[in-house]
Amino acid sequence: MAASIFTAVPRAPPVAVFKLTADFREDGDSRKVNLGVGAYRTDEGQPWVLPVVKKVEQMIANDNSLNHEYLPILGLPEFRANASRIALGDDSPAIKENRIGSVQSLGGTGALRIGAEFLRRWYNGNNNTATPVYISAPSWENHNSVFVDAGFKDIRTYHYWDAAKRGLDLKGLLDDMEKAPEFSIFILHACAHNPTGTDPTPDQWKQIAAVMKRRFLFPFFDSAYQGFASGSLDKDAWAVRYFVSEGFELFCAQSFSKNFGLYNERVGNLTVVGKDADNVQRVLSQMEKIVRTTWSNPPSQGARIVATTLSSPQLFAEWKDNVKTMADRVLLMRSELRSRLESLGTPGTWNHITEQIGMFSFTGLNPKQVEYMIKEKHIYLMASGRINMCGLTTKNLDYVAKSIHEAVTKIQ
Repeated sequence: MAASIFTAVPRAPPVAVFKLTADFREDGDSRKVNLGVGAYRTDEGQPWVLPVVKKVEQMIANDNSLNHEYLPILGLPEFRANASRIALGDDSPAIKENRIGSVQSLGGTGALRIGAEFLRRWYNGNNNTATPVYISAPSWENHNSVFVDAGFKDIRTYHYWDAAKRGLDLKGLLDDMEKAPEFSIFILHACAHNPTGTDPTPDQWKQIAAVMKRRFLFPFFDSAYQGFASGSLDKDAWAVRYFVSEGFELFCAQSFSKNFGLYNERVGNLTVVGKDADNVQRVLSQMEKIVRTTWSNPPSQGARIVATTLSSPQLFAEWKDNVKTMADRVLLMRSELRSRLESLGTPGTWNHITEQIGMFSFTGLNPKQVEYMIKEKHIYLMASGRINMCGLTTKNLDYVAKSIHEAVTKIQ
């Protein structure tokens, strides 16, 4: 029999976070804890369907006027408009001046990919694969892959995490921006930086914006946690809105996976802010061409849930309350873990646990300590030491804190 034409295809390494979850599922130990998964969990360790989402799903199911016709290529108009509105704010000058546009996408990843594809084709010259793309060190691993797969050849890192002080390396970040070639693209986490949970303060964002404006650098925000980080939609969108107020043209990829709990509905939006309406419309016309050959047009269910919720004052208020419930639980787990580690006298400082924000915390555990946690304690976390605070519950907090204490004490 002839050999397969696919014989030479190498096996790709598994995606780390999904491999971690698979290993967790196969572990028969009753003490096991999954701190790797990038999704919200209740104090019972279960996924949570937001009450407002359940309500809106029922409304959609009972609406006999709806059908399954194709949506426009750029997506559901009321979803796009409302998604961009919560990113930029009701009083956004860009919205008032009609110089924003948006593209419904398959999650935040889809928004990043459409944006990256457009930038490669039409930014800083035509098909300029040599434009440098700067990604924070560390960052969400998909950022690098999305821009590489879009054809960019020069992916660089900018300083972000200061391991020694367990916080932001602002000096290193600003130095990298000063040295970056003009028109370089910078991927910025709008809030709740993944994986470090460390965000610039408003004053630090102002310094970042000043350098980017002077150096003609392009801001591409990734906003995956609006409302989920602090519990406030406005606070979590501060950086994006400040850049808009400073006159930047920019992209902002939005995900509604976390703040609506719609992980498997793949609900995302790419907001485009330009100098004027004509520029934005030309950009959207090209993005429409990219979408046509990527997914042709997007699914409706998740977009309808978000659009219905955001366009009703009553449902919007209910949603904000649901989001605050999730954010408050994360904040509680942060303070509880820190207090336990400090009570145990765990070596090192642990204030970074409560100073960080959002779903993830960069614990400072090294790869050997992480290996000990997984193999000896059956506590699953990323090799970087990143943990999902939602994996902590009132039932497992003591066990996790004692295990971290043991790992730090025993393993250097």
